[in-house]
Amino acid sequence: MTLTPSRRDVLKSLALGSAAALFSPHALLAATRQQKDRLGVALVGLGYYSTDLLAPALQQTKNCYLAGIVTGTPSKAEEWKKKYNIPDKNIYNYQTFDQIANNPDIDVVYVVLPPSMHREYTVRAANAGKHVWCEKPMAMTEQECREMIAACSKNKKKLAIGYRLQHEPNTQEYMRIVNQKLLGKVKQASCGAGYRENRTNHWKQTKELGGGALYDMGVYAIQGARLGTGLEPIAIASAKISTTRPEIYTNIDETTVAKLEFPGGVVADIKTSFGENINYLNIACEKGEIKMEPFQAYAGVKGTSPLGEINHPYEVPWQQAKQMDDNAMAIMQNKPMLVPGEEGLRDIRIVEAIYKAAESGQRVKV
Repeated sequence: MTLTPSRRDVLKSLALGSAAALFSPHALLAATRQQKDRLGVALVGLGYYSTDLLAPALQQTKNCYLAGIVTGTPSKAEEWKKKYNIPDKNIYNYQTFDQIANNPDIDVVYVVLPPSMHREYTVRAANAGKHVWCEKPMAMTEQECREMIAACSKNKKKLAIGYRLQHEPNTQEYMRIVNQKLLGKVKQASCGAGYRENRTNHWKQTKELGGGALYDMGVYAIQGARLGTGLEPIAIASAKISTTRPEIYTNIDETTVAKLEFPGGVVADIKTSFGENINYLNIACEKGEIKMEPFQAYAGVKGTSPLGEINHPYEVPWQQAKQMDDNAMAIMQNKPMLVPGEEGLRDIRIVEAIYKAAESGQRVKV
């Protein structure tokens, strides 16, 4: 039996003659609380998102902290070790990753890798006895998503997907208006998410790694349509894939458009692209329209509706800190995750249906 430092102190007090310490419920409660005040997080993959957003956000979080890293680049390991004072025993590479099971400093593994690697490292982290946070898109296929959910369930560990927007107040406000029908029922919606991607040899241009606009930015547009209508799609009415740079996007989508059908005749037109900057969500309701622009951004998300302005400001990287604090608190309190694995699975099922509709030219049920 391994004793936590706090409980060891309690027993030490007993050995010194302070028997009351052992039987004091306040002492034991304090010891337990001390151990669970903050969760240690290990970032797996030290690319742009970890470097520029998650690591800085972990300096602001209250319920968790940067405890370890996993990287295949020794120079990055050395740089992060110095910058964030990470002990050698909390630094892993992809060969030693499974040894994380023996490290009590690390409670959560945050998978920040190309989508093709999400399933493997989520399953391995869960099998190592760690909770898992996984970046979007959740995985390459619906089956991979199910395997990730099953692994976390089997190991009694929580799984959250990195949909930062569901944690932020402007998104929660338009969702509240829609779900409470404050402007009546939703009639239709349109959503666009994209930017001009000028890199040519990144994993986002490689199909096997999870590249393509639909997997990356497209899940934002799908989320906008789903959250903006408060409904789940029943079919993809139509979809089309195109590119203006076939020398780069040879076998994957640079731009994808699709029409989603929802119950009650509600439809949503979505567009996602690596070829142009688009960032909007329009929700047409019976009593007026909600317009969010930008609807997804690291800061500056805002909008309007007949009920007034939607604008709760904050600075980067507040979204990421809020997301991780929310998820850490859910773990510590043993409550459901705001964005569990099942949420990521829903989007990947829709992604697969959109690709099928684009390939076949036919309506595809979701």
